[in-house]
Amino acid sequence: MEKEVFLWLGLMILFLVVELATVGLTSIWLAGGALIALFVALAGATVAWQCIAFIVVSVLLLIFTRPFATRYINRHHEKTNCDELIGRTVRVTEQVDNYEQTGAAFANGLEWTARSEKDDQKIEAGSLATVTAISGVKLILRPVKEEKKSWD
Repeated sequence: MEKEVFLWLGLMILFLVVELATVGLTSIWLAGGALIALFVALAGATVAWQCIAFIVVSVLLLIFTRPFATRYINRHHEKTNCDELIGRTVRVTEQVDNYEQTGAAFANGLEWTARSEKDDQKIEAGSLATVTAISGVKLILRPVKEEKKSWD
């Protein structure tokens, strides 16, 4: 019985340390399950009952508290200025070449480092591109096909 108590105590501490390190509600439910399994071990139950208690409590905590936690804990996520760039069309100021690690685009009054969505696709300076994502401080671009206007 002593081994199991230390096992559950160690697992609970491990899950709490992981939770503190990530602060993303990733393992708090497992820590709760380990705590209950620790109490079941202290009560003298078999390892099978301890594992069942761990699994059942962890799943129940996950099912019943995760919706509450995601709704109320991280609800104040505010968009940053760069989030509004996704989907916008920008002007490429320096040729975008992922293999050469070159490229820049002008957006919101600032020049950004830019990369192409596809590694083998170059985007020429002066052309238009759509921002599909932002990776760190780089705009990820997809070229826009510019239509030629005829003035007949």
